[in-house]
Amino acid sequence: MQRSMAETMQAFSLPRYEQLPDMGLYLEQTVKFVNQLFAPLGCVEITGSMVRNYVKMGLIENPVKKQYYAQHIAYITALTLLKQVVQLEQVDILFSRQKKVYDTRTAYDYFCMELENVLHYRFGLKDAMDDIGETNSIEKEMLRSAITAVSHVIFLNACFKQLSDSEE
Repeated sequence: MQRSMAETMQAFSLPRYEQLPDMGLYLEQTVKFVNQLFAPLGCVEITGSMVRNYVKMGLIENPVKKQYYAQHIAYITALTLLKQVVQLEQVDILFSRQKKVYDTRTAYDYFCMELENVLHYRFGLKDAMDDIGETNSIEKEMLRSAITAVSHVIFLNACFKQLSDSEE
């Protein structure tokens, strides 16, 4: 793996809950914001129609007067990544279980820390994954497993891109 991808992963971080826009973004602004968050990963995108479908399915709450706030954006962000490796119905189960134990802020910030933790490990920036959070549960292990699976997809896509770039 070229050093540049490891450097990209070293610099990658998601904004924590208090840094998410909470002034109300319209659908296309929300989509653009989330896609910009994941642009460095090179393989994760959503569309407005996907977000509308997630709302219809009940995976995320209805927008307020057609605007999405921090709580919506947190769920859309997690959903955008997790749907790469987990069926939407299973993401719904994870979200439902999470809501019973943690508020959105805590769950989202944990998701961000775990994603960065796993990516740093996968891209060789550290020798082991850190233990994140204070509790141990099957939901926590499931989330880490899903994030680990996504990290492998991201790694493979980066490798294929590197091979493609070197052949040009």
